[in-house]
Amino acid sequence: MASYRKFAYVYDELMQDMPYPDWLRFARQAWDRYGMPHTVAELGCGTGSITIPLVNSGFEVAGIDLSSDMLAVARRKMETTPQGQRLFREGSVRWIQQDMREWNLPEPVDSVISFCDCLNYLLEEEDIISTFRRTYAGLKPGGTFLFDVHHPQTFLRYDEEQPFVLDERSISYIWTCALDTPRCEIEHHLSIFAKAEHEGRDLYQRFEEIHVQRAYDPAWMKAELSKAGFRDVKVYADFEWVEAADDAARLFYVAVK
Repeated sequence: MASYRKFAYVYDELMQDMPYPDWLRFARQAWDRYGMPHTVAELGCGTGSITIPLVNSGFEVAGIDLSSDMLAVARRKMETTPQGQRLFREGSVRWIQQDMREWNLPEPVDSVISFCDCLNYLLEEEDIISTFRRTYAGLKPGGTFLFDVHHPQTFLRYDEEQPFVLDERSISYIWTCALDTPRCEIEHHLSIFAKAEHEGRDLYQRFEEIHVQRAYDPAWMKAELSKAGFRDVKVYADFEWVEAADDAARLFYVAVK
């Protein structure tokens, strides 16, 4: 499971249209139903686009990511405002480089979240099982585990609809996919062209990224959550509190310790 490097520094520009407010809304609605947390761990926090709003809203959050570059961007974003500097000094946010399969904090937390299909980057069933078990151990009794993943059908649609192209003044990409259908594993190939100034001239730096994701059978995921010890496991579709079906693009799991 490779960590992001150069991609981390253009990630926010490429992902500026991602529905971060919808992920935050879903989390708050889940907490309204199951209990409002004080302490939260976010697995795969990336550049902090979900972590920082939660911290600014009064939650105590540990942002956990495998990539030191993503965490560096998140830390810089957090510390660019006076409020962010104060909250960091007060310990309301911690940035921690860890593998989600083995994450560990000194004290259990009230809720664990992992959004933006982070768990799809776990490429073996054992990786999913390890993350579920580690998360169960890292939660307080009654704590919640909230995460979303791509539905397997989503990867089939990606394969059919590729290539994808973005052409903006400051950044562009060509994105192609290669699907291993039996494993439901997809390899994303991105050729990224990022604008950079050099000696007073605007040039474009090209770099390549390869990201591999795997989608898992929803019934298997639900069963493994139960085996890890979670109860009241529910699966919803596309940010809404409706039971997931095969036409869902994203599956949202809610599980309680």
